[in-house]
Amino acid sequence: MAFTSFALLFGLLIGSFLNVVIHRVPAGESIVSPGSRCPRCGVGLRARDNVPVISWLLLRRRCHSCAEPISGRYPAVELLTGVVFGITAARFGVDPVVPAFLLFGAALVAVAAIDLELRIIPKRIVWPVFAAGALMIAAAAWWDRDPGRILLALGGAVAAFAVFFVIHFISPRGMGFGDVRLAALVGLFLGWLGWGHVALGLFGGFLLGSIAGVAALMAGRSRKSALPFGPFMAAGALLAVWVGEPILRWYLGAF
Repeated sequence: MAFTSFALLFGLLIGSFLNVVIHRVPAGESIVSPGSRCPRCGVGLRARDNVPVISWLLLRRRCHSCAEPISGRYPAVELLTGVVFGITAARFGVDPVVPAFLLFGAALVAVAAIDLELRIIPKRIVWPVFAAGALMIAAAAWWDRDPGRILLALGGAVAAFAVFFVIHFISPRGMGFGDVRLAALVGLFLGWLGWGHVALGLFGGFLLGSIAGVAALMAGRSRKSALPFGPFMAAGALLAVWVGEPILRWYLGAF
């Protein structure tokens, strides 16, 4: 319980940093400098303005300098990252692979937010996280004396990339190459858990995307205004991480 609570609080802090990533990476800006500032007036944020969620509430959703409204996306990302970190920590417990999956969760939150807003999945996020994740997974496998998991992870990445590349090749308008990159990242981490998790995570993304698409059409949304697929792939991947084991046990037992 203490470990989960710590992970949740840590996630809130990381969520604050992810808001910087979400704002700056698509614009090609540095995520290191300058420090956080209002995008309208350029005034730097004070330390008390950077407390996750609480500062947004105390500032009444406005910049302390120019009163520019602050998007609700900021506390939403912080809260979501905290929840993702907390559930992930509860799922694995104190395990050497936890840092890798926390990194994975953070990347999925950032990618989903950017894709929702701008309809892009930046390779400046996907490939560095892929490289760092591969190293962290390899270290965890070495610690657990289970090198076979490295091959499972890499195989999952290759398989997921190949499947999505074929879909992209057949229908480039329906599946952007950013989704293909993200599939490789998802395959890497889910592959570490097992090939069943890879299949479950990718299927879950398509299922959630289909449900949302039908709901959007029923609400009167045009077929031409397609929903971005990245958030649904991220949600499917996280569900596979968190509850994939019992779902797969149930499925294999039922059939």
